[in-house]
Amino acid sequence: MMNHAMKTTLAKITIALRCRRRFLRGRVAGGLLLPLATFAPAFAASAGNAAMASPAMPPSPPPRQSPDDAWWTGPMLANSAATLPRGHFLIEPYIYDVSSPHADGFGSQAYMLYGLTDRLTAGLIPVLGYNRVQGAGDSAGIGLGDVSVQAQYRLTRFHESGSLPTISLQLQETLPTGAYERLGKRPGNGLGSGAATTTLQLNTQTYFWLANGRILRMRFNMGQSWYRRAHLADISVYGTTAGFRGNARPGNAFFVDAAWEYSLSRRWVLALDVTYRRSHATRVNGYVPADSEGAPAISVHRSFGAGEAFGFAPAIEYSWNANLGMLFGTRLITGPHTTTTITPAVAINYVH
Repeated sequence: MMNHAMKTTLAKITIALRCRRRFLRGRVAGGLLLPLATFAPAFAASAGNAAMASPAMPPSPPPRQSPDDAWWTGPMLANSAATLPRGHFLIEPYIYDVSSPHADGFGSQAYMLYGLTDRLTAGLIPVLGYNRVQGAGDSAGIGLGDVSVQAQYRLTRFHESGSLPTISLQLQETLPTGAYERLGKRPGNGLGSGAATTTLQLNTQTYFWLANGRILRMRFNMGQSWYRRAHLADISVYGTTAGFRGNARPGNAFFVDAAWEYSLSRRWVLALDVTYRRSHATRVNGYVPADSEGAPAISVHRSFGAGEAFGFAPAIEYSWNANLGMLFGTRLITGPHTTTTITPAVAINYVH
């Protein structure tokens, strides 16, 4: 049997061993947890860097320009397919110079339109002019040209959420109010055609948004004109001479006008018209009677003017506000059997 001293010694050894085992377990656990705790922030940082290094998202498209943020006067040639609201009016006078190799035709043409209903617009287009002719008599003064009356009915209206353009039918009657015959020594007084003319036209207008968010407005119009007969006496705009008696009938014409307007900013717009016109021949028939000196009567039958003509009209528009603007442009007309003309023009556009 062990004595009391031996038992005491064994007890102390057992307690010491137990304490050491607890210490070793704590060291092992602590040794494992400490590196893990140290490694965790580094791992998180590495993951964050990996996320930051991922490919960037593509940039968002530029903001889409609002139609209300674009102010227009309209291009130089193409009529609008839009109609005026009921009770509103438009006034747009043009001042121009039709310049050809041997003549200048200075003129003013004013559109005066009124909205009878939201769909129907009617108006008057008077023309004033003065001709300066090389080697012949200029106009005696500013005179009245042929006046037109027109009406336009809107069939559809463009909506930003849709694809259908604004479409209108336009009917125009040109009245032979300008001088055209019995011009005497001043052929430059001839400012009219002498022939009543009916024109039926289809007008369209739509909007496109380009990749930069700006608006491109487009018009595409096509029409047909029918001319009636003009009675002639003496010197006329049709090249007849003193004493001539007869008539002339201008050839019917088909034409197309495509126009684009690019909104640079709210106030500034770039515009371009491209036109095509196909005309039938103008026919002159009549005679020059025998004179008192015994010269025989001369029968006259001739035709001229048939052919095609192409036109280009770049312009710049500037608007002070949504209702008032100005246009500066130049029209070039040329073709195989057409006298080339260059027409600089300026216009004021006011809508109320």
